[in-house]
Amino acid sequence: MSLRALLDGLEVPILQAPMVGASSTRMALAVCGAGGLGSLAAGAMAPEAIEAEVAGFRAASAAPFGVNLLMAPSAAPDAASVEAALARLAPWYADLGEPLPARPNSFAPDFEAQFAALVRAAPPVASFTFGILTKPQAAALRAVGTFIVGTATNVPEARAWADIGADGICAQGFEAGGHRGHFLSELDASLVGTMALTSLVLEAVDLPVIAAGGIMDGRGVAAALALGASAVQMGTAFLLSDQAVVSAPWRQALVAAPDDATRLTRAFTGRHARGIENRYMREMASVQDEVPAYPVQNRLTQPLRAAAASQGNAEMISLWAGQGVRLAEPGDAGELVRRWRRQAEEAARRALARTARDTGGR
Repeated sequence: MSLRALLDGLEVPILQAPMVGASSTRMALAVCGAGGLGSLAAGAMAPEAIEAEVAGFRAASAAPFGVNLLMAPSAAPDAASVEAALARLAPWYADLGEPLPARPNSFAPDFEAQFAALVRAAPPVASFTFGILTKPQAAALRAVGTFIVGTATNVPEARAWADIGADGICAQGFEAGGHRGHFLSELDASLVGTMALTSLVLEAVDLPVIAAGGIMDGRGVAAALALGASAVQMGTAFLLSDQAVVSAPWRQALVAAPDDATRLTRAFTGRHARGIENRYMREMASVQDEVPAYPVQNRLTQPLRAAAASQGNAEMISLWAGQGVRLAEPGDAGELVRRWRRQAEEAARRALARTARDTGGR
């Protein structure tokens, strides 16, 4: 079987985005149960936890599923840069009545160890964000029967994934919530909208394309499929689902989000990400280019965000969400997938009726 055949065989061509800190195994199981493809967000997991999570999923469902890893660069910042970053964050910690954290011993999980665990676990699908595998790494996954999906934010990145032997491309449009997946170009070259990016990648590589970014309901699903995408990936649309594990202030911000709620920032993690604008984003905007790169800044703000969440303070947590967040609806994740399928079918019928209209030869 190929990845294209797997995607074509899904009852509902919807993939649930892997969202660290927001999605859950329960969400992935519900999506699979509704005919879509659920994903496990393993980016922050220890290697042994990845194997246990995959084994647990297999014990609960025979459906295909995916596992995502974040390809965080190794970080060994000098003491001075860490001290400067902590000094910049000191007023924010003080505002919450929290002590400034000590310098961490590590900043992110060891990707090589995570990858080795992923190969041992051999999930049906593995996706990667923030970077690109080597050809030997890709070969190791293919040897255990795992399909590879690479995240691309522009055509050169899609071609790079095709060159190392990826089975499919997740085309992450500008509208997507959370971290940008760019790795070959600077931010400005990665800000391509989902519709345009999907079309461009389909022209550039002979691989199935999964459209992602700003797809919030069945109308978006139908639009992406009409472009030629094999499936869509939806993340923000699941954030109010029963199986989402977002904090209470995050959920409240999602419910109250206005029409144009989101902005890009690197102030929380050192890597550009889209979320609902809050005080921290606004006041750190002037210095966000000075914060250390991911994963260093991400690790230094983790205690801040955890404290703010526990205090119910939405102004100091990363409220990741994509454009169109106002369209998010509550409910069981599986029922949402079924609802979007019905909406997509109706949108496709309307489009067909409109394009098939008899114009009397005009």
